[in-house]
Amino acid sequence: MRAATDILEISPIIPVVVLDDAAHAVPLTQALQRGGIHTIEVTLRTPAALEAIERITGEVEGVTVGAGTITQPGQAKEAARAGAEYLVTPGSTDRLLDEVAETGLPALPGVSTVSEALRLAERGMRALKFFPAEPAGGVPYLKALSSPLPDLTFCPTGGITPDNAGRYLALPNVRCVGGSWLAPKEALGKGDWGHVEALARQAVSLG
Repeated sequence: MRAATDILEISPIIPVVVLDDAAHAVPLTQALQRGGIHTIEVTLRTPAALEAIERITGEVEGVTVGAGTITQPGQAKEAARAGAEYLVTPGSTDRLLDEVAETGLPALPGVSTVSEALRLAERGMRALKFFPAEPAGGVPYLKALSSPLPDLTFCPTGGITPDNAGRYLALPNVRCVGGSWLAPKEALGKGDWGHVEALARQAVSLG
């Protein structure tokens, strides 16, 4: 099993996807893979999410599948049963962290303050999600954290675009960023997997 810090090293961009139709899961993931991205975060925001994770893990080799937007009791275990290989939370309550830990899967817990980051560090967590990145202070905020918290690494998500991703990736405490632009709804609806592949290739070049 990968460590949480290893998850941050798979690709410079983690696609953060919302799937309304589980049938899109496999061709979307394959298009991202052709474009050079080997991980995907399927958010648990739709009824199709768990089936999508099952399909990807069952049909696509060489891609590490995460489950995101873990917020409710039971979701972490449901995602683990579906085949998720890592878990991502937008925030970090004690109950949620305990539930995630029970699965044994690596996790990227969400933080947006120094106190939250320190509390997770006390639990031995070193790889964190910074969310919502842009509203919470963006590049200047994360840059300021690198000196007092040198042992922590971050995956910023929330407001990340092709225009600002490079500035995040240039920070010493950022290993990758999460981006939703890699799976636009219009492309999913049309089955335009060539467009998704092109977006993936552009994203990889940012790192």
